[in-house]
This record gives sequence, structure tokens and C-alpha cells, in this order.
Amino acid sequence: MKKILLTAFVLPLLVALGWWYFHERQLVDYGPTYREYAYVTNSKDNSVSVIDLRTFQRAATIRVGSGPTGIAANSKKNEIYVVNSASNNVSIINAESNKVVAAIGVHGRPYFIDVSADGKRAYVANSASDNVSVIDLEKRVVLGNVRVGDGPGLARVSPDGTTVVVSNRGDNTVSLIDAANLRVRSTIAACQRPEDIAILPDNSKAFVSCSGSAQVASIDLRSGKLLALLDVGKTPINLALKPDGGELIVCNFDSDNISIIETSTNEVGGSYLIGKHPTRGIVSSDNSRLYVSNFGSNSVAVYDIDMGKVIATMPVGSGPDGLALSQSQQYLLALDSQSGDVTVIQTRNPRTLEPTEYSLLTMIPVGVQPNNVVVKAFMLPKAAH
Repeated sequence: MKKILLTAFVLPLLVALGWWYFHERQLVDYGPTYREYAYVTNSKDNSVSVIDLRTFQRAATIRVGSGPTGIAANSKKNEIYVVNSASNNVSIINAESNKVVAAIGVHGRPYFIDVSADGKRAYVANSASDNVSVIDLEKRVVLGNVRVGDGPGLARVSPDGTTVVVSNRGDNTVSLIDAANLRVRSTIAACQRPEDIAILPDNSKAFVSCSGSAQVASIDLRSGKLLALLDVGKTPINLALKPDGGELIVCNFDSDNISIIETSTNEVGGSYLIGKHPTRGIVSSDNSRLYVSNFGSNSVAVYDIDMGKVIATMPVGSGPDGLALSQSQQYLLALDSQSGDVTVIQTRNPRTLEPTEYSLLTMIPVGVQPNNVVVKAFMLPKAAH
């Protein structure tokens, strides 16, 4: 009964109060050429919802391919890339016009996409064709398809752009691709059902979560060797790396906790209860806060990394999954996959930008089963306004 009352009365009231507070204390005015959008993939209605983060209103709904899942932004140009798993292609969205400007065919059942730091290439793991498509983003063509292991789920490129790490869920291996030569330089027997990948900022190591064996694999990217298998909780499905690279947070879906790994020593520093079925984590840019979506308890936990404890638990919509922070880190977006909306949580005081008591700002309807989100902030070119 308490849960019903929270959903039917308390949560909408809190949202309404937060929305009133937002209107009383407006966002910083960056000028007429500033744009900041959140792009949300809606996997069950073949669309991307665009939320204007200056007004927290839905600005557009963009039709893409079938079954959109992965999404990424280009840091060097105003483009967004959407992986369509059912139509085996990538939609390119112009962020200035919020329109699809091209579609690039890849291979079977892609789910995620990663873009190199220089903005020139994208990498897509094709789970049904056991290869990785390498896309030239300037020419909008596929440069090549690199054969990897069985059932690759994710391909992530190192910050320096030299190595692509691929988790092969079907044969429990990890492939390391030489990005310059487009060939596999090492195949590593890792652990059961490798999934998510995190690469250190100095390009020295990759960490891979293995959901089938409750472990995280640490891999030396220079030698291409397995360094350690670290025991964590049950069904580790997501890795959140602190921006400074010092610690890695693991979301253990079936243990209802997180594990924290010291990346320099390959040691698990501790595990902490966080909520029911933690799904995604994201760390603030100042390395101080971890936000975790708890799929099974319809909440987002706020974890103070220095204090080592949960300092707030915020109610959100049904089945929270993907997370993103606004450019200012002032607002957290939580995708509610079952209720089809986005909960916006205020994380900082708009005037002082100091940490404050967390509050619900608003809930924005999007599409059916939203699952991934990316934020893009930019200034419009002079000719565009």
C-alpha cells in the first residue's frame, strides 16, 4: 500500500514542487546560440526522443531504424549515432537540426557503438555476425569488418585510439583489435559471459565484467595478457569508471550491491548494498558522487565515494535503466524503461553549484522502453542561427 501511495500521490507532488523550484531558479543563460540536448533511444517504437536541457521539455521525436539500442555523441562535431539492432544499421543525427542525415549499414544484430576521441571513427560490435564494423565518420562509410570471437556484445576504443577492446559473450573471450591495421592482435580467454568494458585514461588496462562468473577481468593492453580475475557480486553487468581512473565501480545485478575495484592494484576494495537490481552507474566529473539506477526498486541511489556510503535514495519511475548527467553536472537523468519516461533529479544548487539536498525536478514522457541516453552540448555555428 505504501508503494502505491508513493507512486500515485507523493512522487507527482515532489515532481510538481521540484518543477516550481526550477522555474523560480532558472538555468544559467548561455546565450541564444547555446544548445544542450539529451538523446534517448526508445527500443520498442523505433525512435529517439530529444529533450531540451535548457527547458526540460521534449524538443523532437526522431524516427530511426528498427530496435534502436546503443547511442553515442561525437565530441568533435555536432552528430549523434544510433545503433539499430533489428535493421542492422547506424542512423546519423545532425544535432543542430535534430534530423537523420544518413544511415550506414553494418552486420548482424549490433547493440552498442563507441566513437574515438578524435571523432573520426566509430566501432560497432555485431553480435550475430561475430565481427566489428569500423566506420569512417568523415566519409560515412564502413572501412572494414574485423572478425572477432563468438557473439561480440561491445567494442570500446581506448582513449588514444590505438586499441579496440571487444567482449565476446559466446566464447568467453576478449579480442584486442589494432585500430591502425584493423586486425586482431590478441585473443584472451577471460571469464564467463564478458559484457561491459572500461578502459583506463592512460590506456594501460581494460576491465571487463563477466556476468556469468561473478568476476571482472583485468587486462594489460600493452602485452595483451590477462592480469587478474577479480571476484565481485552476482551478475556484474555494468562498469562505472571514475574520471581520474583510480577506482572502478561494478553494478552487481543479482547481489543488490556494488563492488569497488582499485585499478592500480587490481584489488576489490569492498562491496556495498546499493538497491534492488542495480543496473547502471555514472560518476560525477569531480570524482565525488556515484549515481546508480536500481531497476528492481524504482530508485536512484546517490553514493558518496569519499565517505563510502549511500547519502540519498531518490524514487523515480518504473524500471530505471540508463543514466546521464547534464553538462553542468547539475541535473541527473534516469531513464524509466517500463514507464516510458525520464526522471530529472537536481543534484546541485543552481546559484552556488555546491552539492545540495537532492530533489526531483520533473518527469518527461518519451517513447516505449527507453534504454540508452547521451547528452550533447554545443554552440550553434554563426550561419545556423
